[in-house]
Amino acid sequence: MHCRIPFTFSLFRPWPKNIPASGHNIATFCSVAQQDGASSAGFNPSRVLVLSKTTRYEFEKKRFADLNEDQLRRALARRGSDYSSLRAIHNVHTDNLERIVRTLEKRKIEHRVVTRGDYTYDKVRWADAIISAGGDGTFLLTASRVFDDTPVIGINTDPTRSEGFLALPNKCTLDFDKTMEKLLAGKFKWTWRQRIHVTVQGGNVNYDPIDLHEEQLRYPEYYEKHYRDSDIDCQTCTEHSPRILPVYALNEVFIGESLASRVSYYELSIDDGPKEKQKSSGLTVSTGSGSTSWFFNINKLPSKSVQDILNIVKKETNADIPEDDMLAKRIAEKFNCSLVYSPSDTRMAYTIRDPVVNGVYSVKSSRGFARKIFIRSRMWDACMVIDNGASFVFNDGAIATMEINSKNALRTISALDMS
Repeated sequence: MHCRIPFTFSLFRPWPKNIPASGHNIATFCSVAQQDGASSAGFNPSRVLVLSKTTRYEFEKKRFADLNEDQLRRALARRGSDYSSLRAIHNVHTDNLERIVRTLEKRKIEHRVVTRGDYTYDKVRWADAIISAGGDGTFLLTASRVFDDTPVIGINTDPTRSEGFLALPNKCTLDFDKTMEKLLAGKFKWTWRQRIHVTVQGGNVNYDPIDLHEEQLRYPEYYEKHYRDSDIDCQTCTEHSPRILPVYALNEVFIGESLASRVSYYELSIDDGPKEKQKSSGLTVSTGSGSTSWFFNINKLPSKSVQDILNIVKKETNADIPEDDMLAKRIAEKFNCSLVYSPSDTRMAYTIRDPVVNGVYSVKSSRGFARKIFIRSRMWDACMVIDNGASFVFNDGAIATMEINSKNALRTISALDMS
């Protein structure tokens, strides 16, 4: 008996980053409580693990390992990509990575620098603290291997081009020596970012997650080969015994059919309520950390939609509502800010994407908060994807229960005093 690992849907679906479409960090206009004022005592690591992101240049080099630099330049040009720009961005990252390393050497802190392929559980256990050197994606990868209270510090190594919401402020990158000085002096507060743990049973769910990054290296050249090789022996699957997946979700869990064009069919229960049959474009379940990410982008309202609603209300009720673009903008911003909540909150926020509503299927609420979410798959080529990095087969009969337990929270740093 075999269960087929589907070609991962992330190659077909857009995955929003931890910033709104405007490009501004949500925290700049939404006031979100990051922490409850935990003590900052006790940060004095003797061993630091640094996880370096894979730059786009490194990704392309690995993907086309048989090409020399000039051949790679021409191959990228045929796709409309600029080799020189990718090299320049790569150099910015390596310069900032070297700045981190020099600071650790200066302070005689034992350290190791690893890349994605070398980031193992053994190395995580070796470290007293872990530095994520990259963007939000690198931070999510860093968190995925941490199962104790080892602190994770995010340093954005491309501060002029991005604003990593999960990382320390960009000025901490440019003056990392001062950043480390403040950290060692305890001039910060802890943030405990809650994470979702998923218990699965009842179907063929692979034990080890599929790494979506590695799958992207095979696409599209190895698309057909992947499908030929994607059957896995069910010794790596489970059918009956409940078990917790070996990856916690710091941002979100997505469950749905692999291809975006396919309707996702499942049974859903919120907080032990009645099980309802649902058809939609999939289900996302978010943490407070992830509320600035996909959850925000799915549910946000543009001011134009608010203005259209106000015009309808005015027409239907004869209410004296001025046609004021700034009013619509203020209302939209207040609604959008209400979607964002604290990373330390132990609630999950769920969204049923594009629900089908007719005489057979109905949705009481397509969005809300929950402490426990139960879902049973009635799909045929579905995935459960955690933080856009780890994918699990989730086909007909598979069951997942999602919850947050505060003991699984990730220990991070916020409110660093750089004065």
